[in-house]
Amino acid sequence: PEDTVTSSFASFIHAARPEHLSQTVRQRSKRMILDSIGVGLVGSTTHVFDIALRYCRLYSSMAVSSVYGKPGVKLSPTLAAFTNGVATHSMDFDDTWHPATHPSGAVLPALLAASQMLPPNTKPNGLDFLLAFNVGLEVQGRLMHFSTEAHDIPKRFHPPSVVGTLGSAAATAKLLSLSSAQCCHALGIAASLAGAPMANAATQAKPLHVGNATRLGLEAALLAGRGMEANPLILDDIPGCSGFSAFYSVYQPKPLSAPGEHHKFLLEKQDIAFKRFPAHLGMHWVVDAALSVRNLFINYAGSFSPSLIRTIRLKIPVSKYINRPFPSSEHQARHSFQFNACAALLDGEVGLGSFSESSIHRQELRELLDKVVVEHPEDNVANFDKMYGEVALLLHSGDVLTGKCDTFYGHWRKPLSKESLLKKFRSNASHVLPEEKIEAIITLVDNLENLSDSSQL
Repeated sequence: PEDTVTSSFASFIHAARPEHLSQTVRQRSKRMILDSIGVGLVGSTTHVFDIALRYCRLYSSMAVSSVYGKPGVKLSPTLAAFTNGVATHSMDFDDTWHPATHPSGAVLPALLAASQMLPPNTKPNGLDFLLAFNVGLEVQGRLMHFSTEAHDIPKRFHPPSVVGTLGSAAATAKLLSLSSAQCCHALGIAASLAGAPMANAATQAKPLHVGNATRLGLEAALLAGRGMEANPLILDDIPGCSGFSAFYSVYQPKPLSAPGEHHKFLLEKQDIAFKRFPAHLGMHWVVDAALSVRNLFINYAGSFSPSLIRTIRLKIPVSKYINRPFPSSEHQARHSFQFNACAALLDGEVGLGSFSESSIHRQELRELLDKVVVEHPEDNVANFDKMYGEVALLLHSGDVLTGKCDTFYGHWRKPLSKESLLKKFRSNASHVLPEEKIEAIITLVDNLENLSDSSQL
């Protein structure tokens, strides 16, 4: 069918060309690629990654695609995508967009695996790779806008498990040069493979959502390329027949305009948020607020003395799965306003080590958590473009010290500098790679448009 929402998306994927990417889009997406690789590399040191890798090594056919942080280990393309997707989200350290999803981890591992899968004479170049990556981002962003501020998907589903799966399918379909009809079927197949419940947030199962998104999107494109068909109206709102609308309570699909002078990629209009420490994005507001009030406290008392504090008051949005008063595991701690605020107060920073077992169960940290009370002001909404974090220390003396953060460093309104992004990448990658390889990756990504064979990445 012509003139449908689904056909417009398929046509866009097929028709997109490198010249449609502005310099802003190219630079922003290369920053995302570099950050995502670094996050995946450090994520390859985690327990949940080891579980996923051991599972995938049960299958050894067509072992041609590389695994983050494991020199010499190769898996089949789909399992490599899955494993690397798990690594990327294993610490909740990956980038976040608005409306809320984790776009890079759902797309990049599929493209890396697919580029190694293709025969030598058909390897995509770096510019083709960059275009496919941006097609995957664009499809995710447009799908997230199919409801008012996309509040509907997170009510039941983890967004990257839904839009990320279709983004991966779109990106891989582009990299594999599928026809417009095949792109349409890839989206339809991916829709049948998408979705994961929000109840698994703050557990080891949550990284599987991103791993499955990138893997299953790749599988959808491979199946479509081999002739499998799906509903050609999968993205359209057909009364009495749930397609992609099954993931929304309110569904308002819109056609995607053809790439060209009248189309602007969403990444042009909306930059990405990069995390400075490995935790849910909402934590970055309360950490910056906590660090601000900690400095006030030190100026007030000469040092940070928890015994002077009677109550720690947090003003945060209503969001049940990240309101965790006493987290007992690293994954719960990464999703706890209370933990992150208290860790920042106690240590003056939050980093990789903050989520170790020994750090989580410190007696002095537990004593601070006992002092926390939570308030939910009506003007503080659970929206990454509008929320704020406030941390107030009510002292035994009667004095009150307050720190507030409206926009943390790393948010799209206050982007990480190039120096900060490189520092994060080097720190993450150094856990598994020597310095010369780290610098080689930086150079490759920076010059991605000029790379003759993207599988070198």
